[in-house]
Amino acid sequence: MGIVTPTNKEVLDFKGLHLYHFGVSNCAMRARITLEEKGLPWESHYVDLFKGEQITPEYFGINPNGVVPTLVHDGVVIIESDDIIDYLDKNFPEPPLRPTDPDALELMYHWLKLSTGIHVKGIKTFFYGTLIQGKMAQPDEQRELYEKLQTNKELLAFHKKSNEEGFSFEDIVEAKSIIDKCFSEADELLKGHEWMIGDQFSLADIAWIPLYFDLKKSVDYPFDSFPNVQVWAERVSKKPSFKAGVLDWWTDF
Repeated sequence: MGIVTPTNKEVLDFKGLHLYHFGVSNCAMRARITLEEKGLPWESHYVDLFKGEQITPEYFGINPNGVVPTLVHDGVVIIESDDIIDYLDKNFPEPPLRPTDPDALELMYHWLKLSTGIHVKGIKTFFYGTLIQGKMAQPDEQRELYEKLQTNKELLAFHKKSNEEGFSFEDIVEAKSIIDKCFSEADELLKGHEWMIGDQFSLADIAWIPLYFDLKKSVDYPFDSFPNVQVWAERVSKKPSFKAGVLDWWTDF
């Protein structure tokens, strides 16, 4: 979706880089890691999803999906974490976080899009089904407001199911299957390489390390079948941008 036109005109006057984010959001982690990799100053706008601070006309006026992260750069509003980190790398090209080889670049974009493509059906469903379900049930008034503000049909259906019947065992099994398939492919990709796209740290690594970390930290997800992924994750965890973009903002559920 990328750049959007906000109905909340307040952000049009923002100067510099502003990030709306939440500590344990794996999508927000991507944006913070990229900002830290680039060494860019940015202003934090913290949105506590556990308290429902995103469910307001003001925030939906900035991000029409009512999710984090949202980046505002000199009044330009960018949503969707893959688009945000791509935008940052294109507009602040040093140090580069993309390969120059066309085939490698295409592969990077495949993994970048996949990381967000599985978010609702895979990652979000697994987390809600195993960890969050029941903890973030919306009060009637908040739910009614969310349903009034939300126009994204996939997110609307997801939260309606979460609030009503919840996620079944079959839903969780399907979500785990999606996650395992992706990490199995990533494990093959990492054979003989330090990073996901050959030997250069890229947006693909930034897109996937939050998923690994969040799954491992929150639910002790079994990654034993993916040894190359585990070695890669350990390597990423030593980067200063990981500490500043992930660990410094982490709070337990």
